[in-house]
Amino acid sequence: MPDLWRVPPQAWRGLSPQLRRLRRLLLAAGALPAAALAALVGSTFLGPPGLLVAFAPLGAAVWAWHAIGRAWDAWRYAERDDDLLVQHGVLVRRLAVVPYGRMQLVDVTAGPLARRFGVAQVRLHTAAATTDVVIPGLAPDEAARLRDALAERGRDRAVGL
Repeated sequence: MPDLWRVPPQAWRGLSPQLRRLRRLLLAAGALPAAALAALVGSTFLGPPGLLVAFAPLGAAVWAWHAIGRAWDAWRYAERDDDLLVQHGVLVRRLAVVPYGRMQLVDVTAGPLARRFGVAQVRLHTAAATTDVVIPGLAPDEAARLRDALAERGRDRAVGL
């Protein structure tokens, strides 16, 4: 087993439950009108049995509700001495390793809806644009702490270059 996977379980940190709540609220906000529209169109063209058409968007919403929970559970990150590990993915597990000395910019963003739900996103920019890493859905205090810690560690590691 590679050394990358030898991270103590207590070192991994997860995302804020507020991100899961926000995504599920957005799902419900889209699925319920879609089901109502499907029932209306179905009953218009097929009569009362056409109301069953509404179960298609509702079934998709139930599946997506579960998928949001699984995806939220899959996100985690760990700070090590020399690098940051970010792991995510349900079917295909992805592990990104970002050495502190390679970071060029650590950015914290939160849109209006994210701020309302108390979540922020941390984006790590590296020299190669394809290797940027995003950690979504952190509590604002944790996002600020992580930004400051990563910036300090990056500054310390870049001095030796």
